[in-house]
Amino acid sequence: MLRWIDVIKFAKYSNPEPNRRVEKTEEEWEQQLTPEQYQVARQKGTERPYKNAYCRNYEPRVYACVGCESLLFDSSDKYYAMSGWPSFTQPIKKGAIKYAFDDSHRMQRIEAMCNVCDCHLGHVFDDGPEPTGLRYCINSVSLIKTYKDRQNNH
Repeated sequence: MLRWIDVIKFAKYSNPEPNRRVEKTEEEWEQQLTPEQYQVARQKGTERPYKNAYCRNYEPRVYACVGCESLLFDSSDKYYAMSGWPSFTQPIKKGAIKYAFDDSHRMQRIEAMCNVCDCHLGHVFDDGPEPTGLRYCINSVSLIKTYKDRQNNH
């Protein structure tokens, strides 16, 4: 189980090694993604709060990266944080997320990215529920829902 101190250490020192890498040119990303997906996932944008696909969707699913389909979050770790975006307490596994300090927009945050293809997902904060205290605030447009079984993807 990841805690805030783990997230800080990853952002400051080194992220876990992914089991694979997906790298594409910006032209390839633009061809693969919709304009909104590209703006958020590749240009570090943010979708509108509350008016997104997964904010209030609690069906049992696994969420994957829109860029490379790597598994990122399980709906069993999803909760309603009243932030306007889907919120999770944990990634599906330790090496799924890449962390980086983000001080854009006059804020100090930790950016959450796919550890396989570097797509921007959102941010992680230390104001989530116990026992982890983590809140992964994620853009719906950076995710795809999958029916894959969590047990078979570790």
